[in-house]
Amino acid sequence: MDKILMTADAALRTLFAEHRAARPMPVAPAAATAGMPELTPAEKKLSAAYMRVNHVGEVCAQALYTAQAAVTRNRELRTQLEDAAREETDHLAWTRQRLDALGSRPSLLNPLWYAGAFALGLVAGKISDRVSLAFVAETEDQVSKHLGGHLENLPVADTASRAIVAQMKLDEEAHANEARRAGALELPAPVRALMRGAARVMTTTAHHV
Repeated sequence: MDKILMTADAALRTLFAEHRAARPMPVAPAAATAGMPELTPAEKKLSAAYMRVNHVGEVCAQALYTAQAAVTRNRELRTQLEDAAREETDHLAWTRQRLDALGSRPSLLNPLWYAGAFALGLVAGKISDRVSLAFVAETEDQVSKHLGGHLENLPVADTASRAIVAQMKLDEEAHANEARRAGALELPAPVRALMRGAARVMTTTAHHV
């Protein structure tokens, strides 16, 4: 019962609470912002779409880690997952703050994305800890690639969003490496392809909704 209440609380906080980052929001160096023009309405809309996608990714990360931490019997792994979730909370706060600054909103389908990621985390965790870690590593690899694409496509003048995305990319790469050091298996190619397909549906939808 305690675990059920804790996971329900985590879901409600992820979806509806105001998040506070433990770390300061990343900012671009002053030299990078000097002389930059203000964002046009079209650029703001584009940046908001990318940050909405990134916010969805952080909602899913919270769901994945919460589910995996709830089912593992390995205390060390549970601590690792909970630590990663706390770091992802920074990302959740940063992306939401940036969305607010851009005059936009999170995805209206966040409860759906959360439920899907939570189910994936439960299934992976129930199979084995090494499979659970494999899903962490692959998820973080895919997120890192998405973030790299965002850095290429975000408006050059949007130094605020670019600074956030760059730090997120570093953190996601670190999480993937930590999962592999902890014993993550290599997922079969069809599973990785299925995850990429699901991520494509999610990111394409979240870009607009």
